[in-house]
Amino acid sequence: MRRFENPTVAVVGATGAVGRTMQAILAERDYPVGGLRLLASERSAGAVVETPWGSVKIEDLATADPTGIDVALFSAGGGRSREFAPRFVDAGATIVDNSSAFRMDPEVPLVVADVNDEAIETHRGIVANPNCTTMALMMAAGPLHEVAGIDRMVASSYQATGGSGQQGMETLERQIEWFRGKREAMQHGGWEDPGGDLYQRPIAYNVLPMAGAITDEGYTDEEWKLVYETRKILEAPAIKVEPTCVRVPTMVGHGIAATMFFDRPMPLEEALEILADAPGTELWPDSHVPTPLDSAGIDDVLVGRVRETVGDRGGISLWVVGDNLRKGAALNAVQLAELLLER
Repeated sequence: MRRFENPTVAVVGATGAVGRTMQAILAERDYPVGGLRLLASERSAGAVVETPWGSVKIEDLATADPTGIDVALFSAGGGRSREFAPRFVDAGATIVDNSSAFRMDPEVPLVVADVNDEAIETHRGIVANPNCTTMALMMAAGPLHEVAGIDRMVASSYQATGGSGQQGMETLERQIEWFRGKREAMQHGGWEDPGGDLYQRPIAYNVLPMAGAITDEGYTDEEWKLVYETRKILEAPAIKVEPTCVRVPTMVGHGIAATMFFDRPMPLEEALEILADAPGTELWPDSHVPTPLDSAGIDDVLVGRVRETVGDRGGISLWVVGDNLRKGAALNAVQLAELLLER
């Protein structure tokens, strides 16, 4: 593994919601940036951005020379990652990639900081960030699995529009305005579609039981990510996962309701003790309900509604919610960059 101090850091996809959050978190956590380079598409190239490390001109990703970059945080989409990440690696950079491009590549570690840190040791130039929904769930499921071994899990996600980037949040805001003053139509029928091609159905004042695109066996790509990424992160290919991913009308904060059964019965008291000590999480008592609004802008993943299963005894049901732009993407990427320095 390449070792460095005060590395030159590149943020690829620097003008997007996650890219901007990455820059903020690098500053918040005092990451030892020896130099900062910001890369984006051609239409953003040339703009000058004020950062804690001085004024930085945005470079065109397609033509930029990656020579001299030590760590590159990629959040530019899977296509650009597949196209450009190998060139950065060849130039000597270590990539932390936030897209789905390399997550299931057996040569690329898929790492959730504070859950499977040791996996980063095996990298060959690229480390993958999991999907933001899987990430939040693993903060609770990982510590429980370490103690008792998860055998099977049912997980239903409630994913914010921020998971679709700036366009998702703007779509929600626009549609809320569209429906303003039209309560009767929403209550009794006769409403008009606000239009737009991001989501199949209106998202404002609504719930869409389909996050992602339909793929195999009627499941969406978001649902399959919960299956395959869970197995890879926990190094447990036999875990049985039943996923459902739902888009909800919130800005940020992906919530997941999960029921887990283990290799042995898990008493409630033991589960609460494990979750209370889990790094990067905040366990809320039953008298308080963690919501997406509570998760916005904070690093910790919130855990609540922890209870024993009643239909099939011996399991644990719980609710987790985390800011999908922070722990679900930018924060974990920076934490992985920190691990690269430490290890």
